[in-house]
Amino acid sequence: MRFFNADDGARLAFRIDGSGQPIVALAGLSRDSRDFDYLERRLGRGLLIRLDARGRGASEWTGATSYTVDRESRDVIALLDHLQIDRAAILGSSRGGLLGIVLAATARPRVAGLCLNDVGPVVERAGLMRVGQYLGVAPTVDTLLDVMDRMPAAMPGFVDVPTERWAEETIRHFTEGPHGVGLTYDPALRVNFDKAMAGPLADMWALFDTCAGLPLALIRGENSDVLSLETANEMQRRRPDMIRVEIPGRGHIPFLDEPLAIDAIHRWLDAVAMTDHRPGDARESA
Repeated sequence: MRFFNADDGARLAFRIDGSGQPIVALAGLSRDSRDFDYLERRLGRGLLIRLDARGRGASEWTGATSYTVDRESRDVIALLDHLQIDRAAILGSSRGGLLGIVLAATARPRVAGLCLNDVGPVVERAGLMRVGQYLGVAPTVDTLLDVMDRMPAAMPGFVDVPTERWAEETIRHFTEGPHGVGLTYDPALRVNFDKAMAGPLADMWALFDTCAGLPLALIRGENSDVLSLETANEMQRRRPDMIRVEIPGRGHIPFLDEPLAIDAIHRWLDAVAMTDHRPGDARESA
């Protein structure tokens, strides 16, 4: 684990592995860099940079007012600056994908391509309501083993997932201590979530359309309750060249080590390599 300071002084954590094309991996709302452990095992290419967004994982808790898409997208640029990387491909899961869309619209020269994992310009309220049932709420159980038994119910739409994977998911999403099971993120993340849910959900089609010409991929869980098939189809209509796969037996969000997901990411990286002629391998100085 490595650390850097954002422009407001927040101490943020990240992981970096591999070499070649820089790929910044951005996790979902309450998740962190460990969400991409499965991908890192299978990817086999690229400089994979995984950020713990502020308030998550090993990064500093900076309070509810700072947990915004605008602030977190600026943190991504700060990380690229820290690593002296001019341009990177962005792979975003759920909220991380929304950050990627915003970055493509507001910092296009820094973005070499965008891969969205089960997220798009329209997010389904029903799926968000499910997330809201547990966001910021520590399970009322004593051990991670108790949590593991509940994971399939908490992540509907996942079929034929081995027990070992649910065990891995459990230790990535929760902690266990003398006072029972805790969270790996600041519960204050719920504040802005509740504000967003209190009104009409944002429509990001205009921002999505600014991705024109950018290598684009979409990975969707076929049972997703967050990214609808209708939205995915409209994304494809607007971007016929978009690399797209539906992962069978997966809800929100696919693990990204599924063979179809790995193949799509490789094809997307091939497209990035064809269109991005800037230096592809950059590492942290010192």
